[in-house]
Amino acid sequence: MKLSVEQILNLQEMKVLNSDEIEGLGLVIEIQRDSECARCPRCEVLSYSKHQNHWRMVKDLPWGKNEVLLRINRRQFRCKKCGQVFSEELEFIGQQRGYTKRLAKKIVSEVIESNVNSVARRNDMTSEEIATMLSDEISNILETDLSQVKRIGIDEISLVKGKGKYVGVIVDLDTNRPIKLVESRNQLEMREALLELGYNILNQIVEVSIDLWKPYKSLVLQLMPNVDVTADRFHVMKQVNEELDAARKSEKNAAKQLTDEENKNEILAGINKSKYALLKNEDNLTIKQKEKLEMVQKVSPNLEKMHLLKEEFRDIFDHAESWGDGVIKLLDWMYDAVAYFPKSIGTISRWFGEVAGYFDQKTSNGAVEGIN
Repeated sequence: MKLSVEQILNLQEMKVLNSDEIEGLGLVIEIQRDSECARCPRCEVLSYSKHQNHWRMVKDLPWGKNEVLLRINRRQFRCKKCGQVFSEELEFIGQQRGYTKRLAKKIVSEVIESNVNSVARRNDMTSEEIATMLSDEISNILETDLSQVKRIGIDEISLVKGKGKYVGVIVDLDTNRPIKLVESRNQLEMREALLELGYNILNQIVEVSIDLWKPYKSLVLQLMPNVDVTADRFHVMKQVNEELDAARKSEKNAAKQLTDEENKNEILAGINKSKYALLKNEDNLTIKQKEKLEMVQKVSPNLEKMHLLKEEFRDIFDHAESWGDGVIKLLDWMYDAVAYFPKSIGTISRWFGEVAGYFDQKTSNGAVEGIN
């Protein structure tokens, strides 16, 4: 049986007036409420007195590969009791939003499994629009049964890259599902969010993975009496990558100061545009990136050694067979790497117990890093 546009659209109390596929836009569906009256929000009296039509376009869930735009007639009525003009309520759209609530829910779920920028590109949206969706959904998207939660991750999501706009996130690490979003990442608001989980839940949590931020650590130890704290491996790896990238920039700047033009040009040809070849997991490099890696290794023994150490560091976390095996390999790596990664070694030394804790359960905030 062939379904009608109205049945596929599946918006309660709405009727389809027209639909048309328009090149460059997608499927445009005209709809309005299937009712001749609306209730006044002030005095709650039904009004049948239409004041005017008000058309607007909003994005809805795609149909297969087809984009869907809803052209909605949100009518205005005049209340005969209080005399005020009001717009009818449309439950499936938020106030002053250019998309339906169900599209926002889909987008947020995609962000949780991927990241803001890639989801924005895939859905032809701006990162700012997705940031607004995340903010809208903070209070209602993550309702879930917490009775089985034993291990959580605490981290933050960058809503808009480069704008310093973050929200905190608490994730059930056994299901990789967020259980709470917090409107900022400061310690006080995170404390309130954790307390909202209730003491029974906090008492049953046995492991928390956090970034390398002491306020989160002290907060966790204060509120969760049975917890082991693990430093998130992705944040430790991030520090190693940042130190490698700083060395790349330093060598590039040093090369620019050389007076021997032939030597300078050779070194710069190798180092220029080498960031991702150096920082990306070597197993995932493209053919061009592998060629670039060989070029930078040829002109810079220092970056070659740092890249090798970076890959060895990742391999320890990927393949340690036990806590003891991981700790011994990490200590050996720290001895070999101290001349190349002094800042990272300092951080690992200060957080050694939490970093080594990863080798017990292989716990990390991978789901959160996917968002970022």
